[in-house]
Parts: sequence; C-alpha cells; structure tokens
Amino acid sequence: MFYSARPHSLGPAIVLAACIFLMDTLSSLQFAVASLYVAVILISAYDLQCRGIILTGIWCAALTALSYVLTHGFTVAGTAPLRSLISYVSITITVVLVIRNRSANERLAEVKRERTNLARFFSPKIVEQLVQIDVPLSVARRQKAAVLFADIVGFAAHASGKAPDEVIKLLRDLLGLLSEAVFICEGSIDKFLGDGLMAVFGPPIASKQDATNAALCALQIHERLGRWNEQHAENPDMAIRVAVGIHCGEVVQGDVGTDNRLEFTVVGDAVNIASRVEAYCRVLDATVLVTGDFIRCLLAEGSFDLAKAFTSEGKHRLRGYKEPIQLYSLKAG
Repeated sequence: MFYSARPHSLGPAIVLAACIFLMDTLSSLQFAVASLYVAVILISAYDLQCRGIILTGIWCAALTALSYVLTHGFTVAGTAPLRSLISYVSITITVVLVIRNRSANERLAEVKRERTNLARFFSPKIVEQLVQIDVPLSVARRQKAAVLFADIVGFAAHASGKAPDEVIKLLRDLLGLLSEAVFICEGSIDKFLGDGLMAVFGPPIASKQDATNAALCALQIHERLGRWNEQHAENPDMAIRVAVGIHCGEVVQGDVGTDNRLEFTVVGDAVNIASRVEAYCRVLDATVLVTGDFIRCLLAEGSFDLAKAFTSEGKHRLRGYKEPIQLYSLKAG
C-alpha cells in the first residue's frame, strides 16, 4: 500500500497543514489548534493508500511537536501539554478511523467484484451463499451432481451467410435463453461451449433436489425454445432446435488449468456420459435425453411426476462405453 499521488488533493492538504502550523506556532489562541490537522488527514485520504495516510498522521504529529517546541521550548507546564495531547489523540483516532473506513470500502469493492464474477456462472441464490461461506471454491472435493449439456443443433447452418455481428447477436440471444433457464432452476454454468453450454446442479453447494432442478431446467429450455420459434414463425431460418442431455453421478470439482489461468469446473465420468447423451439426441431425434441413473435420482427425490414426463428409449451403447446405457426422452407435448 503506497502513495497514489494525485496533486490536486495533496496540494490543498499541504497548504492547509502549513496554515495550521503557523496558526499553532504564532497565535495566542488557547485551544488545541493542532487538532485541526484532522482536516489535513481527511483531505489527503482521497489520494493516499493506507501507508500514505499513516505517514500523513506522523507528519501532522511531528508538526504539532515542532510547534510546541518553538513556542514553549522543552518545558512542561500549564495547559499547553494537555492541548498537545488532545491534538495527538485527535490525529491518532482520525488515522485509525480513516484506515478502517478505507479497508471496509476495499472489502465492499472486492465483494462486489466477486458477486459480479460469480453472477456470470451461478444463480443469485448460489452467489449469496458463496459470498458468505469460508471454504474457497478452489478446494477439490467429490460430490454427486446432475450434469446437463445443451447444444444448439445446426447452428453453423444458421450462421452461414450472416454478417459477423448478426451471428454474435443470435448466439448471445440463444445462450441467454439457455442461461436464464439454468439460473431460474438454481443451476450453475460450468462453461460455455461455443454454441452450447455445460451446467451442473449440485456443485458448488448441494441441495436436496439437484436432479429435480436439472429436469425442470430441461423443461424450461423446451418451453422457452417453443416460444422462441413461435415468435419467429414468419422467418423459417430463425427456427431453432436444442439438444439437451442429462446424467446424474459423482463428479470431482475444483480449480484446473495453469497458474496464469485457473477455471473452476467439474470433471469425471458423469460429465462424459452427459456429453455423450446430449450428442445421442441427434441419433434418436430427441430434444431431451436423460439416463436411467438420472431417473432414479428423480424418484429418490420424490419427483414422481417429473419422472413420468420421460419415456423409455431402451438401452443404447454410447461412444466410448462398452456397456449399453438406459436412456429416456422427454415425452412430446
């Protein structure tokens, strides 16, 4: 914490300090004139960090002592020492309060930055919880989670022939649609994947209905996509289809990457399966596909009606997996 020198405030502070010194030294006023150095500290605080504020306080105390010596010498008599003591106390209290206020403001600014950054990936409810907890996100741990992948099918064809700004606007609108569905259902965006995203329900803070929230998110995406297509019914080129895949299982969460760029994420077999399920939507021509494990999680949470919204598609062998996996699709309508 050093000086961040900006003369437009330090100049008046220096002039004021000189005036107070002359008044304290040359005038015959019988009160603690040096206590006016409080104003010098307050003015200089606009342009100084903590170390600079402390040095300003020391400088004001030194001027108080110098004025006393020039006026009274080294004698300790009468009310002059008491007035000087009052000035020292005033200067000390002011320095302490200014530093505490500066520290509080810096903490508030840091919390605001944290909230802004977290709000990009977590729902408002989760942001509030994360700001209050003491355990950092960087602590690696295992946790059960529902993992959701959503991808805009055929986005390259939609972007073909459009101007770059049109492509980016369309992508932002569609990713905004997906993100809102995730946040409304108390999920977290793990990462954006070009024309899609990966969301998790559970990490970093688990709830008793993570699978339920993931299923509700899939329904939200389905409904919002329907409204989008209705609004753009006159323009067939704007008709959008989204593929959603969900799986429930154990993941490992923590910071990954390099020292220069770390990213909070979840990894594990559950993530890979969810990704494969989303890709398999194109094979079964389904909007939403989930695994048998996910359906069992819904039933365990008591979400029987949500589980009934999915119909069995049988067992299928996904890419990279030898054993077939039971899949369920969202019923039409």
